[in-house]
Amino acid sequence: MAGVPVLYEWGYFSDLTNSFPQELTDKILARAGLTEFLGNCHSSGTVILEELGEEHMRTGKPIFYTSADSVFQIACHEESFGLEKLYELCIIAREELADYNIGRVIARPFVGTDASNFERTGNRRDYAVEPPAPTVLDKLKAAGGEVVSVGKIADIYAHCGITKKVKATGLEALFDATLEQVKQAGDNTIVFTNFVDFDSHYGHRRDVAGYARSLEYFDARLPEILALLDEDDFLLLTADHGCDPTWPGSDHTRERVPVLAYGAGLEPGSLGLRNSFADMGQSIASYFKLEPMEYGESFVR
Repeated sequence: MAGVPVLYEWGYFSDLTNSFPQELTDKILARAGLTEFLGNCHSSGTVILEELGEEHMRTGKPIFYTSADSVFQIACHEESFGLEKLYELCIIAREELADYNIGRVIARPFVGTDASNFERTGNRRDYAVEPPAPTVLDKLKAAGGEVVSVGKIADIYAHCGITKKVKATGLEALFDATLEQVKQAGDNTIVFTNFVDFDSHYGHRRDVAGYARSLEYFDARLPEILALLDEDDFLLLTADHGCDPTWPGSDHTRERVPVLAYGAGLEPGSLGLRNSFADMGQSIASYFKLEPMEYGESFVR
């Protein structure tokens, strides 16, 4: 959606159990001064804590797990294991995964005393591969514009093309932070927010009622953003993948995603079925009158 499609195949850990090569985990543990780990499987973040969180706290062994995505995830207790120690472990894993073509290493810190009350915190950190070419974010930054990351956007893009990072956790805080940054934004500014709760709290957990409540909350607050926009501003609402809470399992789902565009001289009506996520990046480049992206067709004229 930032105008740079991935034209190669990501690496994956496809085996549902014993998911990681021993050579890889041995190197990570040795560099971290550890001897053993837990997990080594596909799992959702909540299930893995219910199953292994207490053993992790007793033994100090980190929890390594993955999913159908190109990820290597590490869950550790913020207090008994330590947040900075978890981050250091993830940096080691990121370096050792260089030959595996894995998209992201994700630090999954949690708190609580036992399986009945474990909860993941807002201190998640993603260690992503840098985009393979300059994104529209990079191009706007290079042209003297501002790119404000709200939430985990900076991590997703490996901090490339970002000029300001604003931390917020939870749907309400993310919305509040977005409003504040829109109020502060000057010309040639992107405010880019990931409302991750739809995915992490409700989609993966297949919480239909929670997902519905969050959609209603988001919809109720959308007029607050619209009220801040001038006639020539540009609002884009979309998703990077599906995460249908009614679907079996806990992985992402692969349906098409909505693209809702407002402002920028657009006429009311359908944008049609697009050929690529890159159409969004190309449209943003057109809006800011930047050099065109190599891929995508703009719907902004």
